[in-house]
Amino acid sequence: MKKIIYLFVLGLFTACSNDPQPIDYGNDHCNFCEMTIVSQAYSAQAVSQKGKQYKYDAIECMVNDQLQHKYDMSVNLVANFEQPGTMVDVNKAGFVINDSIKSPMGGNLAAFKKESLVVNNEPEGTFSWEELLDHFLENDSLTTSYQ
Repeated sequence: MKKIIYLFVLGLFTACSNDPQPIDYGNDHCNFCEMTIVSQAYSAQAVSQKGKQYKYDAIECMVNDQLQHKYDMSVNLVANFEQPGTMVDVNKAGFVINDSIKSPMGGNLAAFKKESLVVNNEPEGTFSWEELLDHFLENDSLTTSYQ
């Protein structure tokens, strides 16, 4: 009986885990636009306070989804553009919007580790996570054009 209770409690903790699950590229779908997630250079993922997993094909999808639904996330990760497939916490990333960046949803948006941006003299169009959210809020066309 003790083993059953132990397994039940363990299952509860595992089910509500705030650890992000890896993105299955080519199979998982974006929680915002429903496209298949294929690019390891632009993807993003989040986990809610309750452990619900959100996966995105582009950073702009994650931003738009969170702005529209006001989710309370415990984890927000974005792909490091310089190391595709490697995720970075949004607070340790810098975000660049530039026409030379061809992200899946056309936002021309990519994330880089902050240290990398400092070495490259932070190119014009660089934002922190909070600045990026404000930028999307100020440009209503960005927050509604993907659905």
